[in-house]
Amino acid sequence: MDETGSTGGAALTERLTKAERERRWPNVRPKDAATLIVIDRDGARPRVLMGKRHESHKFMPGKFVFPGGRIDPSDRRMVAAGMLDDRTDAALSKRVQRPSSARARALALAGIRETWEETGLMLGSTDYGAPEIEIEGPWADFVAAGVYPELDRVQFVARAITPPRRPKRFDTRFFAIDREDIAAEREGVVGPASELVELVWVELAAARDLDLPTITTVVLDELEARLAAGFDPMLPVPFYHERHGAFVRELL
Repeated sequence: MDETGSTGGAALTERLTKAERERRWPNVRPKDAATLIVIDRDGARPRVLMGKRHESHKFMPGKFVFPGGRIDPSDRRMVAAGMLDDRTDAALSKRVQRPSSARARALALAGIRETWEETGLMLGSTDYGAPEIEIEGPWADFVAAGVYPELDRVQFVARAITPPRRPKRFDTRFFAIDREDIAAEREGVVGPASELVELVWVELAAARDLDLPTITTVVLDELEARLAAGFDPMLPVPFYHERHGAFVRELL
C-alpha cells in the first residue's frame, strides 16, 4: 500500500499503458491544463460531478469527464482569497520547467474558471465582497457576482501527461473541491448545443460504469484512495507519465 492508501499503483499504470490509442500525429509539447473535481461528501457515499462531452468533439467525443481545460492568461491576473498551502505549491512545482508559485496559482484558478464556463457552477466565497480587479471574460462574472475564488479550498490530487504523438497533449493537474464551495449557479450552460450536454452527480462506483477516458478511471481510483486516507492535502500526489513506452507513477 502506498502513502495515499492505494494498493493498485502497478495495476493503474498497466491500465494506462495497455489502453488502445492511435499515435499517428506529429509530437507536440503538452499544454498546461487543469481539471476540477467537485465532490459532494454530505451523504454516506461521496459523489462527484461529471459532464458528458458533445458527440461532435474531435477530442473524447461522448465521454464523461470532469470539467477542465487549458490555462488562460487571465488566470494569472485574477485575484483570489487565500493561498495554496506550501505542500500544494511544492507539489505543483515539481517536475516542471521554470517552476513558480504564480504558475501553480494560475493552474488552480484555471480549474475554477473552466468549471464555471462548462457547468455554470461558480466556486468561491461571497464573504469578501466583489474582487477588486478590472478583468474581462469569465472572471468578470465572478466580479459581477461578488465571488472570490478561494485557493485554500482547492486540493491537488493527481497529475497526468498525455503520451506522445496524440492529436492533443496536456500536462493536466487534477484538483478537487467540495460541493459546499459552490457560491452561485447559472442555468442553461449545459445542453445539446454546449461543450457538455449533460451533468450528473454520481457515486464513485457508479461513475466507473460511465463511458470514461482511461485516465479518468485511474483518477477515480486515486481519489477513492485519497478519500479513504482522510482527504488530507498533505498526502503525496500521484503523477502519471510515459517513459520508454510505458506509463509510470511517481509521487510528488
